[in-house]
Amino acid sequence: MLKADRPFIDTLLTLDPRQRERLSQALLAMAILAAGVLAMHYFVHIGAAQARAVWWWSGLTLVGMVAFFVLIRTGVSRRWREPSLTVPQMLFALTSGAVAYTLLGAGRGAVFPVVMTILMFGLFVATPAQMRWVSLYAVALFGVVMLGCTVTEPERYPQDVEIGHFLLVATMMPAVSILASRLSQIRLRSRQHRAELAQALIRLREQSTRDELTGLVNRRHLEELMDQEHQRCIRSGQTFCVALLDIDGLRRINDQHGHTVGDAVLRTVAQEATRHVRSSDVLARQSGDEFVVLMSDTRATLARGGLERLHQRLGALRILQGPAVVAITLSGGLAEHHAGETVAQTLDRVHAARDEAKAQGGNRVVVAA
Repeated sequence: MLKADRPFIDTLLTLDPRQRERLSQALLAMAILAAGVLAMHYFVHIGAAQARAVWWWSGLTLVGMVAFFVLIRTGVSRRWREPSLTVPQMLFALTSGAVAYTLLGAGRGAVFPVVMTILMFGLFVATPAQMRWVSLYAVALFGVVMLGCTVTEPERYPQDVEIGHFLLVATMMPAVSILASRLSQIRLRSRQHRAELAQALIRLREQSTRDELTGLVNRRHLEELMDQEHQRCIRSGQTFCVALLDIDGLRRINDQHGHTVGDAVLRTVAQEATRHVRSSDVLARQSGDEFVVLMSDTRATLARGGLERLHQRLGALRILQGPAVVAITLSGGLAEHHAGETVAQTLDRVHAARDEAKAQGGNRVVVAA
């Protein structure tokens, strides 16, 4: 029994996007052949084809297409290389069309539009290589069928007419293969353009949220994350801590060794700090020599121990850049966000704590009151 909140079409085609596409294609192919079945019975009505043979043909054709749909819908086709069964469906439809050709006599020319529709269906799904094989199969199949009809029923299928029909088929099929190749190239270029656009969007997103030199979260994105953390704390009643680490004497390093060495110091500090902060923490570069750690759901008593360990590891760094060996120290401030205060007020207390660490001679961490 179908659920009231699930439309019939969703039950028939499933909610899996790829499976839904395969089943939609199978239904479209079924509709094309169903239209062909109706046309065949028109020729029965006007006396161009025998009713018994057409009824047998109709039943086998529709049962075959339903079987393809069931194989896809049940997931059995996923065991095979081509889960959509596009090429098998095309081969089956072409074979069905070839049998219809033998039944229609004077009306057999009506088969060609159906064959072309089948091939056009494959243009948008099958690969160029698959379309070449399908085209060769169609030419060979109809060639054999036309030859057989001419030999067995020369009055209904005159040789001159069948040669003309064969030439028509032999011309159409290579043309379809060429079109398939062109469409495949267009699809490939389209996929490449989409991939390039996706990469460009990723780079743009990275540039808008990441510091170019260190790869860390930049100041603008940090402010957004802090606002989000502040709102979360208002809802949950939990708190967070903010730590600020400032490289002592970075300007002096730049003056003595050059900005290339200074940049190497910043990158090295960023890389080392990234390895030692929690995965749930956010490490950002706030300005030239300042790094901020946003620690969610953390009290100052716990955050201080982690910050002290990080401070020690960063202070033990020795940055090698050409002949220069640079040792660094850092001054840090730590503040726990208080209920009722703004993010800006918390940051002011962090900066005041950092300034106190500097005033005490640097190379230390001070916790804000």
